[in-house]
Amino acid sequence: MVGVAPDLAEVVAKYALDADPDDLLGALPGLIGRRGVAGRGVFRWSTSPAPLPDAGIWVPYDDPRVPEWLRPFGGEVLVVLDGDSYVAGVGVKRHDDAGHELSVGTQEAARGRGLARRLVAQAARRVLDEGAVPTYLHAPDNIPSAKAAEAAGFPDRGWSVIGFFPTDS
Repeated sequence: MVGVAPDLAEVVAKYALDADPDDLLGALPGLIGRRGVAGRGVFRWSTSPAPLPDAGIWVPYDDPRVPEWLRPFGGEVLVVLDGDSYVAGVGVKRHDDAGHELSVGTQEAARGRGLARRLVAQAARRVLDEGAVPTYLHAPDNIPSAKAAEAAGFPDRGWSVIGFFPTDS
């Protein structure tokens, strides 16, 4: 399935029906008439996150200790702090009432300590408590992210997505 604007559906559908997904990635900018980059991602979801211990605290997105990359998520974000310094965190993209995508980032000096997996599991439990399904998306070649997702209880179910990121407006 490929989701595009209604006025582009026919031309993209004709191509996508017979195309290898990698060919579709290369052709997508031309098919929709926009400059940009198309990429593939691994899509995961979980209804039973790993029973890992909590690692962070929930703070408002505009807390001065929250880094810029987490601010667009709004609401509260889950962070690990060392004093007043950010170490790792998770934002929750609330796409709709049913699915909330988790996005995690860890400072380079703190990687390899299991913080990402613990934060993802902790955030997933909250999403489930709120009545939605937590989802997780990563690039196929991002092995550390794949390992964190797997350890947090987000198995690879063989689902993938194709995204398009325009470079013009």
